[in-house]
Amino acid sequence: MTEQTHPIVDITNEDLDAMLKRAFRNTLILGGIAAVAVLIGGGWRHAAMLLVGTAISAASVLEWQRLVRLINARMDKQKSPASAPVVVLFFVLRLTVFAAVIYGSLKCFHGSITALLCGLCLAVLTIGWEAIRLLRD
Repeated sequence: MTEQTHPIVDITNEDLDAMLKRAFRNTLILGGIAAVAVLIGGGWRHAAMLLVGTAISAASVLEWQRLVRLINARMDKQKSPASAPVVVLFFVLRLTVFAAVIYGSLKCFHGSITALLCGLCLAVLTIGWEAIRLLRD
């Protein structure tokens, strides 16, 4: 029986960075297409809620990309960026700001919570899809 290395072992930091960039792009594209479809079928309020969820998802992917760079620098025993505390601070601040944006959009738009949740789930779907593609190659 031959031992093969697991595909995840061969992933480099550059591969991971490229995967997150593709996930960011795909999140915005899928959210825009879905928002147009919801606008046509359900009205502007629901489309606005979907766009809010998409914007939060896309920003979350960018924030995770920053955190991954920081964690990889620490794991590779490289000097961590000088902005490491700032990255962690902005991660916590982002959660607070996005909670306020979600609350505000629910109060202002009076749209569908389901549309908002679909927008919020786009990042999970695109990152999952890109991870499968990365491991398959």
